[in-house]
Amino acid sequence: MKPLAHIIGSTFGIGYFPLAPGTAGSFVTITILWFLPALTPLLWVIVLPSFFFIGVWAATICEQDWGHDPGRVVWDEVVGMMIAVYMMPKQWPIYASAFVLFRFFDILKPFPVHQSQKLPKGWGVMVDDVIAGIYAFIICHILFGLIFKSLTGC
Repeated sequence: MKPLAHIIGSTFGIGYFPLAPGTAGSFVTITILWFLPALTPLLWVIVLPSFFFIGVWAATICEQDWGHDPGRVVWDEVVGMMIAVYMMPKQWPIYASAFVLFRFFDILKPFPVHQSQKLPKGWGVMVDDVIAGIYAFIICHILFGLIFKSLTGC
């Protein structure tokens, strides 16, 4: 099971990218999401929790082999980016903003993102990116909601 955990944890090798593997994982994820057909609400409800718990499992094994919160594990970025664009319209300004905001929160780790890394095993690896994704999601909704209101008067 270790090889499978390493493959998933590194998101099929993206985590081995020599420069900024987390950013690479986020970019690949948002690119794939852009080209995939839009997920239905039911699919989102199935896929997101499944990917999260698969990530906890894989990250737990990867941490045992590679140390605490290894940079090679980028499955957490996959889940975080998915949360950042959850049910958003496929418009490049929205996806680009979600990408930038997610990376901003994932790198700066404001409260409670940083504190969540102290959770045991793969939970800490995954939860900090979930929170960063939620922050990006909220700000994108506020930002684009205000822009929509100002343009439409609604």
